[in-house]
Amino acid sequence: MGFFNDDGTEYNPDLFPLPNLCMTCKKRENPNEEIVCNLTRMDQLGESEFKCFAYEKEKDTE
Repeated sequence: MGFFNDDGTEYNPDLFPLPNLCMTCKKRENPNEEIVCNLTRMDQLGESEFKCFAYEKEKDTE
């Protein structure tokens, strides 16, 4: 599935690194959350701070 900005340019989430917050989110590998996560990331491209109100920290595996 492709994503497009308001001006019609295509957004490929694979070309942008995941924000640090995403790296510790338990939803990161959930295919049911992929669209929402990509849209959240796309909406905040270029922002100095990444915020995600759907973030849920992974449980420690220790």
